[in-house]
Amino acid sequence: MIAPERKCPGCRRPFRPAAGDLWRPFCSERCQLIDLGAWFTERHAIPGEAADDDAGAQPTTPDQEDAP
Repeated sequence: MIAPERKCPGCRRPFRPAAGDLWRPFCSERCQLIDLGAWFTERHAIPGEAADDDAGAQPTTPDQEDAP
């Protein structure tokens, strides 16, 4: 049975994924790496509230525990 043709989410070109294809759902390693780079540079992001970097931070020294 022939795999159905799909569009690559990176370049939008049609392709037929092969069984055991390492780059799925992308058509190539290039498209996969471009997408990964977009996540690393935060061009892609999951919507939601911004994370507070100080939330849950623990004091590192006893002097910091007494600080207001």
